[in-house]
Amino acid sequence: MRGERAERQPWQGLWLATPTLFWLLVFFVLPLLLVAVVSFMTRAQDAGGMLPFTLQHYERTLGIFSPILWRSLRIAALTTLLCLMMGYPLAFFISTRRSTVVRSLCLFLVILPFWTNFLIRTYAMRTLLANEGTINGILLDLGLLLQPLRLVDNQFGVLIGMVYGFLPFMVLPIYASVERFDFRYVDAAHDLGANDWRAFWRVVLPLTMPGVLAGSALVFIPSVGAYVTPVLMGGVRGLLIGNLIARQFGGSGNMPLGSAMSVVMMSVVLGIALLYWLIQRFTAIADGR
Repeated sequence: MRGERAERQPWQGLWLATPTLFWLLVFFVLPLLLVAVVSFMTRAQDAGGMLPFTLQHYERTLGIFSPILWRSLRIAALTTLLCLMMGYPLAFFISTRRSTVVRSLCLFLVILPFWTNFLIRTYAMRTLLANEGTINGILLDLGLLLQPLRLVDNQFGVLIGMVYGFLPFMVLPIYASVERFDFRYVDAAHDLGANDWRAFWRVVLPLTMPGVLAGSALVFIPSVGAYVTPVLMGGVRGLLIGNLIARQFGGSGNMPLGSAMSVVMMSVVLGIALLYWLIQRFTAIADGR
């Protein structure tokens, strides 16, 4: 009887997962395959794709458009680094609060931006940083500036907007890791002669690394293909690969070229995800799990 039940359970689990698998197949796998096929087609008169197949769109993507791809990767990496530098101390501060009320209030403040639409938050940030915005207005009124700082319509504005938008995605996974951390390990490191700096690098950081890796992946991956923030905060000088792809699929664009760019970007994201998985596996093996 138990054997029959054990044989039946895997099939029951498969039936339970059928709606999700169907959804992923129809709305995720098939569109990706369609984009991949179109990326090898020749551009038609209506900006769509037609036969014969060609590799010229990949050559253009990795050729004349490669600076925009590298710019996207660079800004995404800087966004991840800045979010990590600000998010790790913040998550550490929240998790070490003894008062449950203070800890809950801090977490509430971290997730509070999610209550507002991302587009509205980006517009609000542009209002603060614009040439005639709040920050420049205050500095000019105080006589600290003779002319407004150019904080938007450039790559700096894109970076600030992305850090502002994605910082909670870094804080929450790190907070979860620090929350599970046993601080008696730090006391043991101090008893063995380690100072605070060495205890952090040798004990705290390795044991909270899963949260750091998860937060970095959650920030880097959406940053590579960001669309709203570069449009509103960067203007022409802040053009990233996501904006370029969107242009190819609208108006008199080039759908095969946009598909090739999408495939290249997805390949980069997949490589980052694979690297994240390998680092996690290596960390687990090193920890003996």
